[in-house]
Amino acid sequence: MEQAHPCGGATLVTLSFALLFFSTFTHAFSSAAYPELNHVKPRHSRLLRSAVQRETPTSQLSEIWSPLESQGWKPYVENKPSALPEKSEGYIQVFLDGGLNQQRMGICDAVAVAKILNATLVIPYLELNPVWRDSSSFLDIFDVDHFIDVLKDDISIVKELPEEYSWSTREYYAMAIRETRIKAAPVHASAHWYLENVLPVLQSYGIAAISPFSHRLSFDNLPMDIQHLRCKVNFQALTFVPHIRTLGDALISRLRYPRGSAREMGSNYLQEVTSAVDSKNAGKFVVLHLRFDKDMAAHSACDFGGGKAEKWALAKYRQVIWQGRVLNSQFTDEELRSQGRCPMTPEEVGLLLAALGFDNSTRLYLASHKVYGGEARISTLRELFPLMEDKKSLASSEERSLIKGKASLLAALDYYVGLHSDIFISASPGNMHNALVGHRTYLNLKTIRPNMALMGQLFLNKTIEWSDFQDAVVEGHQNRQGQLRLRKPKQSIYTYPAPDCMCQA
Repeated sequence: MEQAHPCGGATLVTLSFALLFFSTFTHAFSSAAYPELNHVKPRHSRLLRSAVQRETPTSQLSEIWSPLESQGWKPYVENKPSALPEKSEGYIQVFLDGGLNQQRMGICDAVAVAKILNATLVIPYLELNPVWRDSSSFLDIFDVDHFIDVLKDDISIVKELPEEYSWSTREYYAMAIRETRIKAAPVHASAHWYLENVLPVLQSYGIAAISPFSHRLSFDNLPMDIQHLRCKVNFQALTFVPHIRTLGDALISRLRYPRGSAREMGSNYLQEVTSAVDSKNAGKFVVLHLRFDKDMAAHSACDFGGGKAEKWALAKYRQVIWQGRVLNSQFTDEELRSQGRCPMTPEEVGLLLAALGFDNSTRLYLASHKVYGGEARISTLRELFPLMEDKKSLASSEERSLIKGKASLLAALDYYVGLHSDIFISASPGNMHNALVGHRTYLNLKTIRPNMALMGQLFLNKTIEWSDFQDAVVEGHQNRQGQLRLRKPKQSIYTYPAPDCMCQA
């Protein structure tokens, strides 16, 4: 039997029991257990009727699809890095939790810490995700050879530890307190903290393992070469494994040059993509990250129109997962919406897109995990955008088999398609939103950031006419379509890449 985990005292057996209970509870309170949740009525039926019957002026449609003009900034291009020191101080291991995009940021920080300490970085260890039960490793998600090659002049990287340090494993640190493990790294620690607290461990033992590591490096007061290195990792070194990129290219091709259903598609991605490139009739498409899962719906403490059964189910879910300690619970639904603290439902995102000028000919790719309420909630969005696609509709079952059940690989595919879309929009802020907003800012691509407070206030007005709603939405989003915003102190360089990762042209 596993011993107590030094982080918090809970045994791995206890954790497994908790996860089993969590899984059982989730099933018990699913929409299947409460049939009422399968019949969600539109909350904004007046607006929805007008939106379905809308006629979008050609000028508005042309304007919304037009690419961003140059904003006077471009990606920073580094000079040749100086030669690496002949001797490394030792090996750095990091253990990263969270989802794909949180892990991505942790990887960037790990490279920066290795540079600060003149250490050799061991390819980061990705913890088992307790929610999605995904055990994908770095090598399953990212092109490790590309990663090492791009950074070879910046730091030393190894895929695994040499034999003499093979004892330094996740299991080793889970069984007892170890002198080579650093577990007290403060959130947003400075470079000086690492030099004072981690370097001595490296020099004494030749190895240091940092866990937990997520968010353990400051965004401010770091040498500019360290900031540039973090940018280089995020925007150049971290590319997905070839089969994710190839499948992503195939989905993008099918969105731009629609030809048939997923059943009619083969698996010869390269031939398909190559033949599509020769076409002059490329279509445009929007990627919508519809972040409306059960966790988010419950934690927001908002009312989503599912009636008493839904309110009760979400309240019970909050009680079990967070013991009811959700800050938003002290506010009314009206207060939360007017403050922009309620995630938008698929119906509300559809009305936002319709008001901005997208019509029923718009090809919309839905990037998301399970949507709370399932098809009952998505149906109104599909009514507005009948050409809506997702991984299941665009890829064959044979293609999907490579990533089935792998939340990180599914998210990686969505990230790749989102990065290469004409327009990206995320229904609510989160790690995927932040990562793609930053990456598309770096590339000067159009990205719509919903004005959550405005939308909440508009949806509270039950008598508003479509024309007034549309005017307010268009005006409220004129400067939220990818316009570059300079990073402020404490903000993430991965969400706001200027000026750390970019320079004025």
